[in-house]
Amino acid sequence: MSENVSKIRTFAPPIGARGYGAEFEGTHRKGELRGIIRIDQENCVGCDTCKAFCPTEAINGALGVAHSISTNRCVACGQCLVNCPFGAIEQMSFVDEVMKKLDDPKSFVVAHPSPAVRVSIAEEFGGKPGDLTINRLYNAFEKAGFHNYDVNFAADQTILEEGTEFIKKVRYWLLGERGEDLEHVSHHPFPHFTSCCPAWVKNAETFHPQLLPHISGAKSPIQMGGALAKAWAAEFVWKKDPRDVYMVAVTPCTAKIFEASRPEFDSAYEYLKEEGKIPANTNHFPDIDAVLTARDIAELFKRKGINPLELSDERAEETMNTYTGAGTIFGNSGGVMEAALRTAYFILSGKELSNPDIIPVRGYENDMVEAKIPIPLKERGGEIIEVKVAVVNGASRNIQNIVQKLTENKNEYHFIEVMNCPGGCVNGGGQPVQPMGTSWLHPLLPLPLRA
Repeated sequence: MSENVSKIRTFAPPIGARGYGAEFEGTHRKGELRGIIRIDQENCVGCDTCKAFCPTEAINGALGVAHSISTNRCVACGQCLVNCPFGAIEQMSFVDEVMKKLDDPKSFVVAHPSPAVRVSIAEEFGGKPGDLTINRLYNAFEKAGFHNYDVNFAADQTILEEGTEFIKKVRYWLLGERGEDLEHVSHHPFPHFTSCCPAWVKNAETFHPQLLPHISGAKSPIQMGGALAKAWAAEFVWKKDPRDVYMVAVTPCTAKIFEASRPEFDSAYEYLKEEGKIPANTNHFPDIDAVLTARDIAELFKRKGINPLELSDERAEETMNTYTGAGTIFGNSGGVMEAALRTAYFILSGKELSNPDIIPVRGYENDMVEAKIPIPLKERGGEIIEVKVAVVNGASRNIQNIVQKLTENKNEYHFIEVMNCPGGCVNGGGQPVQPMGTSWLHPLLPLPLRA
């Protein structure tokens, strides 16, 4: 292990905790994982640092007394974990399960890495943030026994889905258009919230249910990727039985562990069964089978004696690793907003933005930014509409402010991106942890970024 990062303790999921065997309990539905982040009572000194970083007040315990986490309030974001100065907080890990699958000759194991992981993984091997190139990471996955499918491929789909959804809302709610293709957005008014961050979605479901009609219906890139892998790539790219494809999301995020267990994310299974492409008696399977954090994949590489920094930077282009680059910026606060706005601007105006980097919506130095984007409408002779947007990250400080503003004036914004973690996914709960964490920073100061 590199001396540059701290070792985070993990624990295996308890038997019966995952999948359809887990019953409804509290704020968790049948099948959903709970207790993904937990506090080791013997090591916790009750310093209260974790409470300062929890977005949902899920930490119980008085100052000086060992704390615990309420599973009903926890959104599994892991911000308490990466900021605990005593290393007393642990994370559920699927490393052992994935290692067994890699040793199973029948399993076709696919690594599905998020863009923020390529930025941070070098830290686990003594490098600096950003030292690793994506080809080295692909080669490391292949050496470990994985096949590659970059999340950026699926993120391009997210841009198309979410951008199109936003455009339909513009047509219906701002321009007054009506039609069969717009009927479904009549039940989903402005403001339009992003849906990529599972900690934010869980936060809204539990604490702000009035916002649910406003949240995008688009899946996160990882979940789109899981469905695509088993319903399309298995047949047309890999030529494999989809039942043998084992999808492993590699993410900067601990909340993705929760997201993967949600029962609605089984689109490939439902599609394949309906189309008769798998036997009717096939056991149920999810779109994403396991989630490894950046720390987890580093642990797996180390067990296999693989150092990605030492591998070749050369690699031939592959179908499942091609992408435009729009999804690459998803890992930074404002990235989803920027990519979706670029698409919406082009479709509505018929031309590219003169400045494709929409600087006003970059939120990585501020926990909340607002901007107004004028868009000339090609179908209306250049008539200009003004799209009002907000970008929020570090939801513990600002989501209440956003909800209050919406309560007072629902026309305050048209489009809102919310990322739970400060600066976005680059500072997610699954990233490498520096020995002093980030708890020493003043909560109102910008947090350091890895990209």
